[in-house]
Amino acid sequence: MFALIFAGVRLTPSAFADTWRKRLPSPLTLSWLLAVQPRGGLLQSTSAVPIVFVLVADPVGAGFVETLARPGGNATGFMLYEFDFGGKWLELLKEIAPGVKRVAFLRNPAIAAGAGQFAAIQASAPSLGVEVRPINVRDAGETERAITAFTQPSNGGLIVAAGAAAFFHRDVIIKLAARHRLPALYSDHAFVTDGGLIAYGPDRVDQFRRAADYVDRILKGEKPADLPVQAPTKYDLTINLKTAKALGLTVPPSLLARADEVIE
Repeated sequence: MFALIFAGVRLTPSAFADTWRKRLPSPLTLSWLLAVQPRGGLLQSTSAVPIVFVLVADPVGAGFVETLARPGGNATGFMLYEFDFGGKWLELLKEIAPGVKRVAFLRNPAIAAGAGQFAAIQASAPSLGVEVRPINVRDAGETERAITAFTQPSNGGLIVAAGAAAFFHRDVIIKLAARHRLPALYSDHAFVTDGGLIAYGPDRVDQFRRAADYVDRILKGEKPADLPVQAPTKYDLTINLKTAKALGLTVPPSLLARADEVIE
């Protein structure tokens, strides 16, 4: 038996399965587990089954592995972000909305990686002339109250971190950003296709493709304990020009040129 664990709310494992069928010559029993906190299940119930996880925000903090370089147990895989990724989010928000002086970071307090991402944003804030503050996202009501309170004074913007709560309430977040004219950067392009301004995040499908390679290597004799946890290597930048126009923003040509997808 072999198990693949992935944390997320949008993707199906079809991309991984297609690659897996092409690469692996022999039959294999594969368990698919969708979980935001999967450690409480399979990881605690077995130390023998090889496990490859994907889209996990903080593998060390969540108890999946001992260290990223040397996982040490029966699990390895692919983390959702590098911890300094938050600084890049802030840079992109300032690039598309230079007038932003205050930024609220929407996060799920239950996700350990949120603290590291916020620390990276805080570290970048002084050089960009921005004041940052965290806002917890647990339910729609709390999110609406916090964003509404943040809108005064003006010159504010939002960074919305990855998480099931933010994704589930994305319609509320997008509508609030539009109502209060808040430039917002999101971690998933689905927010932008639904009307958000800009998104920058890892190519999630690519993680399943890379996970297929780890499965192949483990089946050929390598141990999960010896395979380092890897960060994303492909990132997607998506911009919604219609939303930019509604906010009175002119997207710099240099930013448009770097975009993987532009929605008009």
